Amino acid sequence: MEIITKKQAIKTCSGYSCIGLYNPKSPGNVGSIMRAAGCYGVNTVFYTGKRYDTAKEFCTDTKQVHQQLPLIGVDDLQQVIPLGCVPVAIELVPEAKPLTEYRHPERAFYIFGPEDGSLRKNVTSWCQDIVYIPTHGCMNLAATVNVVLYDRMLKAGGYRG
Repeated sequence: MEIITKKQAIKTCSGYSCIGLYNPKSPGNVGSIMRAAGCYGVNTVFYTGKRYDTAKEFCTDTKQVHQQLPLIGVDDLQQVIPLGCVPVAIELVPEAKPLTEYRHPERAFYIFGPEDGSLRKNVTSWCQDIVYIPTHGCMNLAATVNVVLYDRMLKAGGYRG
């Protein structure tokens, strides 16, 4: 049996993914999202808003991913959609598809709303897909990001290691 490392497994997954955070509230969640981004091979994380202090250390990013992976503040997530990426809003709205049935695009730009609110219609309107995670209640922002990225990895062939 061949043993491969996590880094090799992530590299064998085709595609490209990045994250857009719409007006995140806390550095704790952003730090956890950066850690998840590093774990699942995300290429870039963009964010809007100024509700948290980016100068604060992300104590939840224990792997210091924010020092290797770009975390970029922007005014408008729509203006930074990487070429060829499908914008996918993660939001609980009637027209959303359940994550359990969703087929992730090879090149995806996942857009997540704030911890204490929802994505506005002016954001979801330019997203090609809208997906929700079937749960009995709302999830923490960082937990939501982890679930979506894990689902992406699993459906792309999973982690062998």
